[in-house]
Amino acid sequence: MPLSGSLHCGPGELLALVGPSGAGKTSLVRILAGLMRPERGRIVVGGEVWCDTARGVYLSPQRRHVGLVFQSYALMPHLNAIANVSLPLLHLPPEARLAQARHWLDHVGLSPDQQMRRPAGLSGGQQQRVAIARALAREPRLMLLDEPFSAVDQMSRQGLYRLLADLRRELFIPIVLVTHDLNEARMLADRLVVMDAGQVLQQGSPASIHHAPRNARVADLVGIHNRFMGQWMGPADAPGQGLLRWTGEGGAALQAPVLQVRDKGRLPVGQAVNWVLPSDAIALLGPGAAERPGDFSAEVMEARHLGEITLVTLTLAAIPGARLRLTLSGVQRQSLAVGTPVNVRLDLDLVHVMPVRSP
Repeated sequence: MPLSGSLHCGPGELLALVGPSGAGKTSLVRILAGLMRPERGRIVVGGEVWCDTARGVYLSPQRRHVGLVFQSYALMPHLNAIANVSLPLLHLPPEARLAQARHWLDHVGLSPDQQMRRPAGLSGGQQQRVAIARALAREPRLMLLDEPFSAVDQMSRQGLYRLLADLRRELFIPIVLVTHDLNEARMLADRLVVMDAGQVLQQGSPASIHHAPRNARVADLVGIHNRFMGQWMGPADAPGQGLLRWTGEGGAALQAPVLQVRDKGRLPVGQAVNWVLPSDAIALLGPGAAERPGDFSAEVMEARHLGEITLVTLTLAAIPGARLRLTLSGVQRQSLAVGTPVNVRLDLDLVHVMPVRSP
C-alpha cells in the first residue's frame, strides 16, 4: 500500500497517528525509524536530514538516535531489567553502563528489586516501563511509540499516561504516538494526524479536527457520532449565515425546520452536504427555558449509565429517523430513562458543513 502525506512534530510536542488497522500508521513509524526505506520522501529531525531520496541521503537506524517503544515490549526474556536497558549503552564502560541503566529505571519508577527481575517476573505495565527506559537510554532525538499501552490493564495504563506526561516536559523532543484509542489520542496529543488507506487525511489539534473535520470519513474516524445529511439552501439574511435543510439518508427531505448556520461562502445552492455536531453543541433544557432556533422536542431512546457518565441517544419528534448522541455527567443524567421526554437545544454556531463529493 502506498503512503502519501506529510506531518510536522515540534520539540516537546506529542503527535498522535490515528486511523483504522491497515491505515499505514506503523509503516510510517518504521520509515521514520529507518526500518523501511521510502521510494520518495524527506525526513528532517532537529535540522538534520535523515532521509532525502532526491539527494540520495539515507541515514541507517543506528545513526538516527530514535527511541522505539512497541506494544509487545520487545524485551530480552533471559536478561533482567537492568541488562535490557544496558543494551543501547554497550559503547560505555561497564560501570557507567550500569549507572545509566539504573538512572533511567529509577526515572520510570521501578524499584531496585524490580530492576533485578527478568521480564517474566514483571507485570505488563512494569515491562513497558523497562521498554521506555531502554528507549530513553539511547538519548533519542525522536521518540516513536507504537500502540505502547494497549497490552496493559487500565490501572497500569493510567500510570503510564502520567509517566509520558512527565517525560514530555523533561525531554523536549518530538514524540510520535500510534494509537487506536481515540480518547487516549485526545487526552495525550497536542495534534492528531488522521490516516486512512495510506493517506494523511487531516492534521491539527484534537479540538480543531473534532469541530471541523475535513470530510465525512474523517468525522467517522475521529468518533463524531452526530453526523447527518443535508442540502445547502444558500445565504441567509444575516451576514455570514446560510440555510441548511436537514435531509434523510439518500436525500429525502424531512419535515424539519431549515437551520441557520455559519456560511463560509464555498457551497453552491442545492449542494448535497454532510454536517456534524460535536457533542458539546447539544444541551438538554430545563423546564421553562425560552424557545430559540435549534430547540427540539426529543425522547430518550437509550441511556447507558457507565459509572460517572451516561451515554444517551435521543430521537427527535420533528425529524423521523434522526438520532442525537451525547455524553452526560452530574445530577441531570440521573432522571433519564428510556421513554423520558426532554427538550434539547442545538448550538447552530458549532454546526460544521462538508460537501458530499461525487464518486
